[in-house]
Amino acid sequence: MSPQQQQLLHGYEDKWNSLPPERQQALARGSQRWLTMTPEQRTGAQERFAQWRAMPPEQRQLLRQRWQQFKALPPERQQRVREQFNRFRQMPPERRQQLRQQWRQMTPEQRRRVIQRAPPPRAAVQHPQALRRNPR
Repeated sequence: MSPQQQQLLHGYEDKWNSLPPERQQALARGSQRWLTMTPEQRTGAQERFAQWRAMPPEQRQLLRQRWQQFKALPPERQQRVREQFNRFRQMPPERRQQLRQQWRQMTPEQRRRVIQRAPPPRAAVQHPQALRRNPR
């Protein structure tokens, strides 16, 4: 680890050797990401971490499970979920709240139907020459 990473992780120095290897690796990766972030990105990360720490353990566990479910999806489905989430984030707060309320009122079957009806990800438009078998 670089000296900068060691400085970031100084709070773990007493217990580092007792941490499981996967936890050590996760902390090392996180410290490396931190060093590449802009000040704005760091501020956002600090805010999200504070929100995480403020959550009840049950809610954290639910989010961990949802993350594992997301990671188990095929890459094209992950991309679809990301696009849908980004569209949702770009909506005005009032519209997002309205959609959240509608979602809470749906039965699990209704939710499944909504998810299945969601539009597929937009395909990249290829240049006509890229579609030819022999470009010469």
